[in-house]
Amino acid sequence: MTPQNQGIAGVTIAQTVLGTLGLCVLQAAASPLSIAFYRCAIAALGLGLYAALRGDLAGLLRLPARVLLLAVLSGFLMVGNWVLFFEAIRRSGISVATIVFHVQPFLMVLISAILFRERVRAVTFLWFGLALIGLAFATGIIDLTGVTGGGLAIDGIGIAAAVAAAFLYALVTIIAKRLPRSGGLRLTLIQCLCGAIVLAPWLSLTPAEVTGEQWKWFAIIGLVHTGAVYILLYNALPKLPTAMAAVFLFLYPVSAIIVDATWFRQPISLVQIAGFLCVLLASLGTTLKWGDRKAG
Repeated sequence: MTPQNQGIAGVTIAQTVLGTLGLCVLQAAASPLSIAFYRCAIAALGLGLYAALRGDLAGLLRLPARVLLLAVLSGFLMVGNWVLFFEAIRRSGISVATIVFHVQPFLMVLISAILFRERVRAVTFLWFGLALIGLAFATGIIDLTGVTGGGLAIDGIGIAAAVAAAFLYALVTIIAKRLPRSGGLRLTLIQCLCGAIVLAPWLSLTPAEVTGEQWKWFAIIGLVHTGAVYILLYNALPKLPTAMAAVFLFLYPVSAIIVDATWFRQPISLVQIAGFLCVLLASLGTTLKWGDRKAG
């Protein structure tokens, strides 16, 4: 198998598995804070063991102070992103929370424009407009059938939580771009360690109170959706061209919608499906910079 095919296989598996995250979050039947804590703690153990076996663990102690500070900052932001996203799933359902979360590329463009004075091209606003229309349809705010919320239920707090989660993840992505590319595994490990430390004082569900069923779902979220998926992505993405990688990353929301529709029998109207497609198309267009005029 060629390196590119290995990359395609790795990203496809990782993104498809990520689509089942919402299912595990709901099945765990715990608060978003508790789920985020156990995700961080279990993932940190798994990633720490993996890093130790590879001989990478000692590298954490040799990180430059600036890199370590940025990694810790991204850890605080990432744990906030996870808590908010889990709350969005709990309130709005898997499909709506996941698709709203994918406004992240637009938020990253806007944040970069404000913080780093990066130029925002006119076509980006067109993609942003398409995304907003798609969100209106996907969340049920606009229903062409005349029945408000004809498919999925509307929950303003859930939608706001998903947008806030996307905002924090956009900041994490911006920080990650300013860190060494070879430090993906270390960055995730630091993020999980930070999350476990930050969330521990707020934990309402102690380990003694966790049921056997909940431990199963926490373990899947920590070891599979965080540890295994991140390892797969960090190994696979460098083997793919940027444009191809961006396309395959959108298997995540597609997988999540399919899981929501099949496992929970969640009704989805044709208007909402059209909304999902608008958001995905707009996000893909922004990521791949479709419509930008090439210099020269």
